[in-house]
Amino acid sequence: MPAIEPGSDILPRLVVRAPRAVLELSMADGAVVRLRRHGNPEGPRLALSHGNGLATDAYLPFWSLLAPRYDLVLFDMRNHGQNPPHGAAGHDWPHFARDIGAIRAGIARAFGAKPTAGVFHSLSAIAAADALVEHGTAWDALVLFDPPFAPRRGHPAEAAHAAYMAGMAARARRRPERYRDPRVFAFQLLGGREFGRWVPGAHVLFAESTLRPDEAAGDWVLACPRELEARVFETNLDATLWPRLEGRGARLKLIGADPALDGAKPTPAIVRDMAAELGLAYETVPGTTHFLQIEQPAECVAALERFLRPLGLAR
Repeated sequence: MPAIEPGSDILPRLVVRAPRAVLELSMADGAVVRLRRHGNPEGPRLALSHGNGLATDAYLPFWSLLAPRYDLVLFDMRNHGQNPPHGAAGHDWPHFARDIGAIRAGIARAFGAKPTAGVFHSLSAIAAADALVEHGTAWDALVLFDPPFAPRRGHPAEAAHAAYMAGMAARARRRPERYRDPRVFAFQLLGGREFGRWVPGAHVLFAESTLRPDEAAGDWVLACPRELEARVFETNLDATLWPRLEGRGARLKLIGADPALDGAKPTPAIVRDMAAELGLAYETVPGTTHFLQIEQPAECVAALERFLRPLGLAR
């Protein structure tokens, strides 16, 4: 991760330690996904990834609590985080789903076969669900944090979800593409009401994790270009994914943000309703938004382990 000069930042800062191992996987179309192994290699294995426009390093407040006891494999989705840019071709849901299958197999090849739970948020959560129904890519357990599923046909939140995705796409297209320094982005995040619940240090970490230095220009650029981020939001409208998950719930849990929170987006209520209709394991983390793992990391770890422990996948 790019570093900021010591003592030059008035904001608290979290640092991601060097991984135990790094491996680059090539997807079918040549996109590269970088696996990073952290934590305890003797523990149960968890694979973790992130939401749209984000990066898995930014979830350090959550996964650092797991590191002493679990074998962690972190990865960013294509065109995100630490992965080299691949361009617009293939930046779509079908490729994301195929990538999940390639990553699942690549983790076993690289680090040895053993039971592995997938722990995914938002974009990666939808991709993992899509991979399960489209390609049979199964994990030994699958825990999805606030996955923004499109509601099934006839659900009362159909229009609200479509409007929310369109609004997020428009917002992504308005984002600055470049910053002279990650701290500028961090202060911008601090000023946003929706980021006010984050744990101390998360704002700088988020900025450093989702920007990459452009040495030629002497500044920092979004790791995931804003147009690609917008495209993902505006195409997240597959109303068939919900019903196709019927009967897949034995090892699947949904952990949602708080649907009763003032100003809650449509997603937490959709997640709640979907879990109830399909009979899926479900839990909400009170007082949280879509960034629940960065807002209440300990509570999210507890919700995760309440599901994994009876399956023999927790320590």
